Amino acid sequence: MTDVKDDGQKTQKTMSFKEHILAELEKANQIRKEKEEELLKQGLEEEELRIKEKEAQEAAKRTLELYREYQEEDLKSRQAQVYDDNQEKLVNETRSEEVDKDKQPESDIPTSDTSDASNAKDKTISDTYSNPIDKNRRGDSLEEKDFSETIPFTPITILDQSQLGNLEEVQHGEEMEQNDSNQSEGDVDHDRVTNKENQGSENPLLRAQSSKRHRADRVAKKISMMLISSILILIILGGLLATLFVYNAVNPVDKKDDKYVQVEVPMGSGNKLIGQLLEEKGLIKSGTVFNFFTKFKNYGNFQSGYYNFQKSMSLEDIAKTLQKGGTDKPTKPALGKILITEGSTIKQMSVAISNNVNTKTTKDKTPFSAKEFLDTVQDEAFIKEMVKKYPRLLSSIPSKSEAIYQLEGYLFPATYNYHKETRMKDLIDEMLATTDATLSPYYESIATSGKTVNDVLTLASLVEKEGSTDGDRRDIASVFYNRLNNGMALQSNIAILYAMNKLGEKTTLAEDASIDTTIKSPYNIYTNTGLMPGPVASPGLSAIDATIKPANTDYLYFVANVKTGEVFYAKTYEEHSKNVEKYVNSQIQ
Repeated sequence: MTDVKDDGQKTQKTMSFKEHILAELEKANQIRKEKEEELLKQGLEEEELRIKEKEAQEAAKRTLELYREYQEEDLKSRQAQVYDDNQEKLVNETRSEEVDKDKQPESDIPTSDTSDASNAKDKTISDTYSNPIDKNRRGDSLEEKDFSETIPFTPITILDQSQLGNLEEVQHGEEMEQNDSNQSEGDVDHDRVTNKENQGSENPLLRAQSSKRHRADRVAKKISMMLISSILILIILGGLLATLFVYNAVNPVDKKDDKYVQVEVPMGSGNKLIGQLLEEKGLIKSGTVFNFFTKFKNYGNFQSGYYNFQKSMSLEDIAKTLQKGGTDKPTKPALGKILITEGSTIKQMSVAISNNVNTKTTKDKTPFSAKEFLDTVQDEAFIKEMVKKYPRLLSSIPSKSEAIYQLEGYLFPATYNYHKETRMKDLIDEMLATTDATLSPYYESIATSGKTVNDVLTLASLVEKEGSTDGDRRDIASVFYNRLNNGMALQSNIAILYAMNKLGEKTTLAEDASIDTTIKSPYNIYTNTGLMPGPVASPGLSAIDATIKPANTDYLYFVANVKTGEVFYAKTYEEHSKNVEKYVNSQIQ
């Protein structure tokens, strides 16, 4: 009963280990199969599939190692079982022989035979114990035997050929079962390990599936590369087309079109709305591009009003015009613009009158000439007509015998548009009208001060040429008023240069220092006290305002540093002489 129970326990333990191994193998195969199906569905890249296949191969390898450990453990257990059975059989036979021996007379047993049998038996037992299989187990089995007694010899055969054959058949059968199970699963892809004798062989079905999958991957890669290439080409082409579109939209619509198109910009219009208006008028190619262009270039603060644009204007030209502002009422489109700068003389104006500053080239001329301009400003009939039209402005102009040009200093410096039907008289009339409008806020204060408009413009022309900043102009005007109030000559080189017809021309320091202050001319304010007959240039608003509202000082002299332009003032002649020596004479070479 004890032997049967032990056998049952060993068999149950062996079967549990086998079932555990088979369960692990089935679980690993199932996990690998699920992962592979999931990867195939998701269409992962070849590299990911290889990683998963490698993991599956490692899982199969681990399972195979576990199965081999099971085979070795099972083999050892079977051999030990066979050995224990034979040993128990040997012990039983030995006991049986001893019982029979006790029944026989002692004299009947040959001494030599017994000795030989005992020696042979000891040799067999010794050979058996020399087998390296489970020595501990064998020791335990024979522990109960009392070897002090002489054991008769009985031939023992341990693990005969038939038993070993049966053992190999069992092992081979289980290996074939495992191979059939693995092959029926069909889950290992490339290096399928089947059994101990055929390790490394491949399943044809798996090889076909792998080849099909590789072909599908290659096709998918080609399609992906084609799609990526197509997208990149489309992006590049789109970028080029967008660049060409923007470049084309920024340039003028028609560089040769010189016709004007009038546009009204409503109050509060933004860049986007103005762009739409310009696009509707055909002046630009894209309102959207105009909106982004003006924001990118930081063009803003556009003014409302009426504008006359040309299709030959670029977006930048249009933006700059919008910043300057339009007119309150619709005006005729201008053919060009004439620029009169502050401090210009009539002689200088005659040159500027022929230049159209509305174009980038200096070769573009206006329809007016210098001779026509000079003839008109000296036309007595025209001057009388203008005096009647602007009495507050021109009622105090100098006489023709006193002044070089009666209208000198009365033509306001500004930018003037001219049109197809504009005449020279119309242009000069507009200049006089601008001066009249500029002086309009000052007429009452001028009359209250006891001065004439001619007095103010005459002194303002000197202030314009002598000073460069608002502060200096107010101080210089103060110096001139202080000298006039003290009966001193103004002593300004500006008036002498005007009398010599050199005002506005470039001169050296040596020429300025050697100026002839004894020249006979009503404009020589070195020898003549008081003001000149009239202005020597056209003053700007800053000089006019400084002359009407001078600073309150005690200065009687001033001189400017010929290098820096900084003005130095003095109350005495001695102090002034030091300034002249330091800032003027020392600079002359």
